[in-house]
Amino acid sequence: MLGRAAAGGEGSGRVDLRGWLGQAVDWHERWATGFGEPAAHPALAVTEERFAEVFGEFTDRLGDNYPFFHPRYAGQMLKPPHPAAVAGYLAAMLVNPNNHALDGGPATAAMEKEVVDQLAGMFGFPNPLGHLTTSGTIANLEALFVARETHPGLGIAFSADSHYTHARMCQLLGVAGHPVPVDAAGRMDLAALAGLLDTGRIGTVVLTAGSTGLGAVDQIHEALALRGRYRVRLHVDAAYGGFFALIADDSPDGVAAAPWRAIAGCDSVVVDPHKHGLQPYGCGAVLFADPAVGRFYRHDSPYTYFTSDELHLGEISLECSRAGAAAAALWLTLRLFPLTPAGLGAVLRPGRRAALHWAARLAGSPFLAPYQPPELDIVTYLPRLPGLPDLSAIDRVSGEVLAAGMADPTDPVYLATYAVTGAALRERGHRVTDDVPRGRILRSVLMKPESEAYLGHLHGRVEELVRTAGR
Repeated sequence: MLGRAAAGGEGSGRVDLRGWLGQAVDWHERWATGFGEPAAHPALAVTEERFAEVFGEFTDRLGDNYPFFHPRYAGQMLKPPHPAAVAGYLAAMLVNPNNHALDGGPATAAMEKEVVDQLAGMFGFPNPLGHLTTSGTIANLEALFVARETHPGLGIAFSADSHYTHARMCQLLGVAGHPVPVDAAGRMDLAALAGLLDTGRIGTVVLTAGSTGLGAVDQIHEALALRGRYRVRLHVDAAYGGFFALIADDSPDGVAAAPWRAIAGCDSVVVDPHKHGLQPYGCGAVLFADPAVGRFYRHDSPYTYFTSDELHLGEISLECSRAGAAAAALWLTLRLFPLTPAGLGAVLRPGRRAALHWAARLAGSPFLAPYQPPELDIVTYLPRLPGLPDLSAIDRVSGEVLAAGMADPTDPVYLATYAVTGAALRERGHRVTDDVPRGRILRSVLMKPESEAYLGHLHGRVEELVRTAGR
């Protein structure tokens, strides 16, 4: 089984990645041998000495990275894939299936259909049409492409704090994009949205379930009423936050249930398994509640779809070639961490608890202040400065903390920044003078479960960096 102990000892629960990667190679050799041993072509020959030389250069170059695996990295939305995903990806990659057509990857195409059904079940879509994609951007492009086809000539509305991909995709599709103001929590202002819908110019509304800046969750349950009143299409961009549906239970270490349960009443949803789903890049997914939208993808190929009368995945995708290995890795991972509260949900709760605990620490800190309460596992905060600080001073200290944390040779910490206006700070109770239009505050993503145990050290390091800023 996949639970073979690593160096930590028998029963440690850690996966022996080195051993399982070897088993993946061994399996592939046994499988390939069954088809006969082809003669090696000299054009592909490389000596061990030459490979060692180039591989050494390669690993030297690869070392120029941040420690995304470590909880001291609390910057962007990066975490390591689970060893199961790595082993599954490698085993399938050695076969190198292409999930565009069923004959390009029979096994991995079947796995993709199974994991798509599981993702759909997580959102309450009973009979979906969907597939994996190489990214959330492509997944959102597909959803907005269908939106354009179902509501031709009408625009698409999205939150002003939604991911920038929506404005770009509207431009690409030749559809008018309409940003909607946000409230003091960074969520779409539904009153402003209703005013925009009154114009009759909007055919689709994009709701965000976990904005990439603040982790804000639009009030999807309240927006559902607008769907029937204005006959608009509702698409949910849950690329970042989608898996929080597994802990949407209103519990102390969960999230508010209502927005997530309302996704079942929407028309489409996007989620990225390469974020909270423990997968390597790139693995996104798009799901449509109505399988009839497949008609917008319909096409034929005289040399592709010939082994089966079943629907090929390429017939419901804007992408052509897609790595079957991505489906294999996700399938194997979900066998170990099913989409249940006790399965993958248990992996999300530590990050959620870490965010809540850090917000409480920030509220009592003499050096740091929480920008706003976290809705998911993204924490935003700013240095506490004396008197009525200038926004430029907050920006300067935030920038110094960011740079000093990364440059520390013995105890580095990796953060990110978030640009805000003075008005946004005041909306959240922070006193500030507007001497510049925008300034940086600090932002951290606690998506690794190890962040929970590391939080005390992380908080102390950031406090120390603020205390010594400018020295």
